[in-house]
Amino acid sequence: MKKDELKIKMYSFTLDCIDPYALAKFYAELLKWEIPFYDENWACVGAPETAQGGYPGIIFQRNPEYKPPVWPEQAGTQQQMAHLDFAVNNLEAAVEYALGCGATMANKQFSDAWRVMLDPSGHPFCLCQLPAIFASNNFALL
Repeated sequence: MKKDELKIKMYSFTLDCIDPYALAKFYAELLKWEIPFYDENWACVGAPETAQGGYPGIIFQRNPEYKPPVWPEQAGTQQQMAHLDFAVNNLEAAVEYALGCGATMANKQFSDAWRVMLDPSGHPFCLCQLPAIFASNNFALL
């Protein structure tokens, strides 16, 4: 295959968890996205009214040995390997909404411009007040 014929597109970001469907329901509610598929071992959320793969989605993979990361990191504990950032137009309203969906706020915060939250499986994610993103013509997911 020639180099210019190769196509690579981000399909998803995958998170390990104990209960894929439960975590997919949390993110579907938080993002107002849809769950196009799920079974005992996998679940996926994606932007509404898009074909699977139209936008990158989030996949949740069952791992019976999953241990939530400790945040902020502490030596000798399960470390965070990645986290999701979500742009919001009203930080405090987004925090309240996320809490209502089942998130918790991390005990330690580092900025007034974002909040570190934990999903029901303990994965950190950030709600980021980013007015310039919302004003951009290139911000397509909202």
